[in-house]
Amino acid sequence: LRKAGAKTLLIERGEPASGGTGKSAAIVRQSYSTPLLVRLARTSITMFENSRAELGQDAGFVRAGYCFVLSQDMLEGARKNVAMQKSLGIVNEWSDGPGFPAHLPELNPEGIAGIVYEPHGGYADPVQATEAYVAAFKTIGGEFRARRPVRRLLRDGDRITGVEIDSGEIAAKVIVNAAGPWAKPLAESAGLALPLRAVREQDTVWQIPAGRNVPACSISMGVDACYYRPLSQGRFIIGRGFPKEYHDVDPYNYKTSADDDFIRDVQTRVERRFPAFTGMKLIEAYAALYDVTPDWYPVVGPREGVAGYADFSGGSGHGFKIAPAIGRELAGWLLTGKVADDFRQF
Repeated sequence: LRKAGAKTLLIERGEPASGGTGKSAAIVRQSYSTPLLVRLARTSITMFENSRAELGQDAGFVRAGYCFVLSQDMLEGARKNVAMQKSLGIVNEWSDGPGFPAHLPELNPEGIAGIVYEPHGGYADPVQATEAYVAAFKTIGGEFRARRPVRRLLRDGDRITGVEIDSGEIAAKVIVNAAGPWAKPLAESAGLALPLRAVREQDTVWQIPAGRNVPACSISMGVDACYYRPLSQGRFIIGRGFPKEYHDVDPYNYKTSADDDFIRDVQTRVERRFPAFTGMKLIEAYAALYDVTPDWYPVVGPREGVAGYADFSGGSGHGFKIAPAIGRELAGWLLTGKVADDFRQF
């Protein structure tokens, strides 16, 4: 928006990436089941790769590769998705059974029916990436106000006219509600319904014993419902993937530390799958929030029947990796009234 010349104010209830974004595993992949998300993921990866030129600093993206490890009941859908992804120009490789030992060394093959390897995937640093975008925004004249919680939206009939913060009211031609798990109560303050849940998502950080042969790529271990994201110096962020239980919480009051049974469950699954991880040491365990819609796809775009308002929420677990592309397309939509047909699905 700011690059296009729009006078833009960014208001943040805390600091950049102080919510769920900063706790994201930030795995970056293009292995999605719809052409729209594949397209957005590809665009975002390019934006991450070009961040130094576009933003003036690195977003912390590491092209370490990405593996999606499949159980037998995932094979048919995965083959269709890989074919669709290839038709869109995505580079990936397929292995029946527990192949790719160069990427997944010392892997217990039990239950593994196939693996998809994506060489252009990897991971980013969520805090570094967010701070890079905010810094670039400020450099070109954007105004940023940290530690300024928005208390409510201001509405006059069928138009949203601004927001209220503790120091007073701020008028605006357009408000973009990108408040993540707090977007629903913010929308409701102006009588707008938003089908959004705030669910608690736990993660763990482990130190692997020195000298072990461990993966360098990001991993979605579908067969065990776990994900792995490398950190430096032999550390990994490890969490639980689908299927699992999701617990709704109050975004203003929830437990931010991880549960003991969750930590034990993750350790058991990981050490069974990768014997090289046996004896790993827990460094940190925490919980943050997903903002989730009924179909797990984000709600993005202007609201019909209400002028001066747009949504940008519901990113759930894949919001980080597609957010740069969504932000770019949403900005164009708001400025020109035009948008790609596939993006209008949001």
